[in-house]
Amino acid sequence: MSASQLPTKMQAIGINKTGDFDVIEKLELPVPQNAPGNVLVKVHYGGVNFIDTYYRKGLYPIASFPQPLGTEAAGEIVALPTDDTVLNDEEYKLRGFSVGGKVAVYGLGAFAEYVSVPWGKAYPLPDALTTRIAAAGLTQGATALTFVTEAYNVQKGDTILVHTVAGGLGLLFAQLIKARGATVIGTTSTPEKAAIAREHGADHVILYTKEDTVQRVLELTNGEGVHAIFDGVGKDTFESDFKMIRRKGTIVSVGNASGAVPPFPPLKLVEKNVRLLRPTLGNYVYTPEEGRRYSTELFRLIANGDLKIRIHAEYPFTAEGVQQAQKDLTGGKTVGKLLIKVAQDAN
Repeated sequence: MSASQLPTKMQAIGINKTGDFDVIEKLELPVPQNAPGNVLVKVHYGGVNFIDTYYRKGLYPIASFPQPLGTEAAGEIVALPTDDTVLNDEEYKLRGFSVGGKVAVYGLGAFAEYVSVPWGKAYPLPDALTTRIAAAGLTQGATALTFVTEAYNVQKGDTILVHTVAGGLGLLFAQLIKARGATVIGTTSTPEKAAIAREHGADHVILYTKEDTVQRVLELTNGEGVHAIFDGVGKDTFESDFKMIRRKGTIVSVGNASGAVPPFPPLKLVEKNVRLLRPTLGNYVYTPEEGRRYSTELFRLIANGDLKIRIHAEYPFTAEGVQQAQKDLTGGKTVGKLLIKVAQDAN
């Protein structure tokens, strides 16, 4: 489909105000006018992430309404940049974009039939990778890969704790950490989730619903604690992280599933000379070169089967579908990635 054949209107799922799940609704919006430096993509699948709930609740600012939700998608290019500066940029040329080419994209507004994103936020897919798997793997895969490289560079012989280990992101952390020769300790809620975590590389899985997590971690580390903690839970686990981290260890705050960590005095870090980070993926793939390098490595790992993407469920491209996906995600009922199937003919 060329840009001249595009419809003028499109369907999207989003919000006209912030609030609870029920503010999510179906929207009819104009198809985006592709900015000179952007790539316009016909969306096949959208990936569901916790950040979607932060936008919906108003924790993250929204410039104007109506606003389609979703920050992650994959599909096919229908229009390319027109800015000569972009077209002559060496990094742009390295992407090898073409109309009809498959890409994964990162940017707010992904739960729509079409999305326009800056070219630096569009990542070409290898032939072996489907748009379904790419939409499931981009954000969480790139987050895990950048965090185990830059937030804390996991080394052979390390012992690492992952809170929680059986979600979409946790399973990717487990695989990447294990592949680097480190020992993976993970937390989860049920024996069924624990079994899946072990299949994805976790060496020890603690059922936080039945076991004392701090006690078990200290037992497994001979009282020393772990080298690093990747914590996607937030408020509920933050205090105990300081009991499980070893001297000169690193705590990486990955997310706020239980709520944001409250303010605390920096002197809290003194007891063990702890490093504490709250990074975002966006600042690790800030430049086009960083984005290309990490996405290329990520898609190679997935295409080769070295990084397995587990899809928990697909949801319909409806207000009810997106509502249910967010409820399932925040309710701790999922094991793996949640997808919205936007294009009915996608495969």
